[in-house]
Amino acid sequence: MGGGTKLVLGLLGALGVGGVVFLGVLEAQRARLVPDGTTAPTMEMARHGGGTMKLEDLKGQVVMLDFWATWCPPCREEMPALVKLAKEYEPQGLVFVAASRDDGDRAPKLVEAFMRNHLPELAPYVVYADDNVARAFQVSALPTLYFLDRDGKVIDAQRGALSEDGIRRRIERALKQP
Repeated sequence: MGGGTKLVLGLLGALGVGGVVFLGVLEAQRARLVPDGTTAPTMEMARHGGGTMKLEDLKGQVVMLDFWATWCPPCREEMPALVKLAKEYEPQGLVFVAASRDDGDRAPKLVEAFMRNHLPELAPYVVYADDNVARAFQVSALPTLYFLDRDGKVIDAQRGALSEDGIRRRIERALKQP
């Protein structure tokens, strides 16, 4: 075997090991989220524009719960796809909840500025998730996306941004749940 072939085989082997390690890290991150089949924590969150929302009031619908922040680049990139898909799948029983993790008292102003400058259609979906809500959902990084079934149980979770196609596949899988 020539030196070039050995180098290529060595690189391919290193890439394979790196891929396995990466998948292990992803699985470890998933393991630190609220496990599938767990009833979602009962929490009340303030709605953008006034009022409150309780997740248990959404029973009977599939909930796509996204923890995000205006300062988070992957959140900002992913949000247009989440809003687009939320509108598309609402007639099939999907409810989108965009749980802002922006800084406490400043959150409404930060979210308002983000919507005004980038995504006005986001307004009806925004709630504010305080530290207790984030802790209950084991949110340690943003974005973190959960899907809750019609009974309010976790059926899927993802830490990190997804492509529009990845979100669509998860929505369709969630809507097919009995």
